[in-house]
Amino acid sequence: LVLGSGWGQTADLLGETLTIVDNADVPGFHQAAVVGHTGSMRSVAIGETGRRALVFGTRTHFYEGRGVRSVVHGVRTAKAAGCSTVVLTNGCGGLNPAWSPGTPVLIRDHINLTAHSPIEGANFVDLTDVYTPRLRDLAREVDPDLDEGVYVQFRGPHYETPAEVQMAKVIGGDLVGMSTSLEAIAARQSGLDVLGISLVTNLAAGISDSPLSHDEVLEAGRLAAERCGRLLAAVVGRL
Repeated sequence: LVLGSGWGQTADLLGETLTIVDNADVPGFHQAAVVGHTGSMRSVAIGETGRRALVFGTRTHFYEGRGVRSVVHGVRTAKAAGCSTVVLTNGCGGLNPAWSPGTPVLIRDHINLTAHSPIEGANFVDLTDVYTPRLRDLAREVDPDLDEGVYVQFRGPHYETPAEVQMAKVIGGDLVGMSTSLEAIAARQSGLDVLGISLVTNLAAGISDSPLSHDEVLEAGRLAAERCGRLLAAVVGRL
């Protein structure tokens, strides 16, 4: 599990923490660069099943300037550690006014606007179902009210302009943010199943009249922590 902006508080709701390791003690990982992320990873026994999960409390964002390999290092480490499924979460802007802040939305597909790929060389990976349909169906069995949409990754770190948000909407986007798609591509290259869940933390620029700030991201995460924690625990426990 990769816990994105607004998701940090769910880590304590997943189950019993067996081990916590500081990111700085593991080669290739870094301290959290964004408020609301924790600079550690943990092994968690999920819910009543006791299913073990590797939980990353932070991710490296592309806008940090560390390169694409650093962005996807966590996903590739998870594969090397024996994981078969990766759950990618994020905090995002919503383009659908019906999705109020605090609403979790399944990622059906993505549009990568970073102009970069984590894959090098002649490795032509099929991304027809980058977000595994079976896992989305499983998540809806746990929470039938879950909607799904297309996530658009911008490079950041600045928020999108209203014109960029409208562009994202025209090309088929429902959610906008600054993470996830590069990790999902690397996960599929590695043979991992992928479940993506966005937490709508604000309406995107131009959808509402309110200016955007990271504080509202954290507040939306706080308010949705219990629901998101139950959702993740139930889904992972049934994998």
